Amino acid sequence: MKARTVYLDNNATTPIHPEVKKTMIEAMDIYGNASSVHSFGRKARRSIEQARTSISDFIGATPDEVIFMGSGSEANNTVLNIFTCRCFSCAVSADGKCKEIITSKVEHPCVLRTSECILEKGTPVKYVGSDEYGRVDVEQLSKMISKNTGLVSIMMANNETGTIMDIKRIAAIAHANGALMHTDAVQAVGKIPVDVRDLGVDFLTFSGHKLYGPKGVGGLYVRKGAVFCPMIHGGHQEQGRRAGTENTIGIVGMGKAAEAMKHEMPADVKKIKTLRDKLKEGIKRSVSDIKFNGHPEECLPGTLNVSFEGCEGESILLYMDLEGIAASTGSACASGSLDPSHVLLAMGLGPEVAHGSIRFSFGRENTEEDVDYVLGKLPGIIERVRKMSTAYTGKGK
Repeated sequence: MKARTVYLDNNATTPIHPEVKKTMIEAMDIYGNASSVHSFGRKARRSIEQARTSISDFIGATPDEVIFMGSGSEANNTVLNIFTCRCFSCAVSADGKCKEIITSKVEHPCVLRTSECILEKGTPVKYVGSDEYGRVDVEQLSKMISKNTGLVSIMMANNETGTIMDIKRIAAIAHANGALMHTDAVQAVGKIPVDVRDLGVDFLTFSGHKLYGPKGVGGLYVRKGAVFCPMIHGGHQEQGRRAGTENTIGIVGMGKAAEAMKHEMPADVKKIKTLRDKLKEGIKRSVSDIKFNGHPEECLPGTLNVSFEGCEGESILLYMDLEGIAASTGSACASGSLDPSHVLLAMGLGPEVAHGSIRFSFGRENTEEDVDYVLGKLPGIIERVRKMSTAYTGKGK
């Protein structure tokens, strides 16, 4: 029997905040269609607009700049696909061809796969690299960008390493060259302060289940005046910007999560960072032949990515799970792949080292006892995995 369970996979998804759960249960009685003009519909509409106000206030936008969608992946897809539309001057160069998109090699799979798709449709895509810490190479981007660039899309915080990008500087470079700026802020919103005006972005993506809200709902900030083309057509919902009956319960839950995080995030960040640092120091003391991945300072407060030499990450995860510990080898959206992390490879790690990497990600419910439990189990797990390894020759053998 498992003595304890410890959840350290909050970058994959967060548990629903108690106040969010309570609000969503109450919202189940709001069953009217928000597009209906009768009282039942108007009640649903009021609930949705209240959530829109809460979220826009949380990220420094105005309510009419927030579009509700089904996920962060949908929001990212929507932005990138705008630049396959030849009806916008900002998406078409002087010779009538689609302008290029610049993104990075460390983006979430939903951005990378979509980039591959739109490339096949005729929209040029360029990829900027990163440094050893996973930070996008801004100087390289400055040399790549040109008058033929329509969009720069760079994530705000990396989901695997927690490294935070200099989005404000990148946005300034994009605008100076006549391009629009999009940031995938799914991992940032709810974990660190995010202000769309300060960042200077035109588009920003967020998701409910990364900030203690429900799954199946996310959204997109679209700066007032920025071009926009719906990816899902067929209805007037979201001011004609995303067809489909709104997910009232999910939207209400995400709005409540934004309200809660606005008040609780400062204290949560301090606590979470302390726990992350405690785990990092404990691993340093108790396990040999390791490498911490990501920027040492410019990093999400709760993310710790560590490579264990001579180990397979999947084996470590399985042994930890037997002890009740949940973590990850990287992006949950890529967990079915046997390939090493594209993020770590882009940072210069070799395939074997990348294969032996684990991401621990903390949340508001974690405690010091959780860290103590992990530190009590992890060294033995690593020793066991290394004894079975034919690749490990270090002193921990």
